[in-house]
Amino acid sequence: MKIYAISDLHLSFSRAPDPLNWGDSPEYKPMVEVDESWAAHASRIYENWTRIVTDDDVVLVGGDISWAMRLEEARPDLHFLGLLPGLIVAVQGNHDYWWQSISRVRAMAPPNMRLIQNDHIRLGDLVICGTRGWLCPNGAFFKDEDMKIYRRELIRLRNSLESVQGSAEEIIVMMHYMPTNEKHEYSGFIEIFQEYGVKHVVYGHLHARACRYRLPDQAWGINFYLTSADYLSFTPRLIMNWPPC
Repeated sequence: MKIYAISDLHLSFSRAPDPLNWGDSPEYKPMVEVDESWAAHASRIYENWTRIVTDDDVVLVGGDISWAMRLEEARPDLHFLGLLPGLIVAVQGNHDYWWQSISRVRAMAPPNMRLIQNDHIRLGDLVICGTRGWLCPNGAFFKDEDMKIYRRELIRLRNSLESVQGSAEEIIVMMHYMPTNEKHEYSGFIEIFQEYGVKHVVYGHLHARACRYRLPDQAWGINFYLTSADYLSFTPRLIMNWPPC
């Protein structure tokens, strides 16, 4: 089994897409209008994903899945994910406004998709935990009102890790936000990772020039992986083989 990751899919299909005819699958918010590098990005994700991922593999999707505002509007984008091979494990991103009631979202999710919110996914001795995350204190854009959300996300991360019953040989934490500020200062998220022995953290949210703020590949004894779709050229990134070779 291979563990891949890719985040920030930013899908916006108006109806269920057909991989044999992408032209018949209009987008109501084409990302190419924001950045030309996103041209035909959904079909590129599909082609790259189906080329390398098998049904025995797992793909971690770290939020910003759909531009939909309401759950029903996200149905075509969730249908798209259902067309892809592998088990998809996802957390919420800051633009996933359609992700409100976790029970309703899980009911609409395709059979190959699992969602994490205050809990985890166990794959034998490998456990996947996670939360959305938020801006971290002392960052350039952090405001007083962000502190409440930041603290809530620390609680959700701890809840996810606390939900793991029994031993785990390895824990991967997936987040949407980078778990530090842009100066890479120690944060409550890093403290929790260290407390629970987390060695692998995947995150997204950073795009284009903002990718220069990404964390180093290793810090505080933790391996960090930026998995924003555009940063990865719309190709899922291999995180590890499981069990390790």
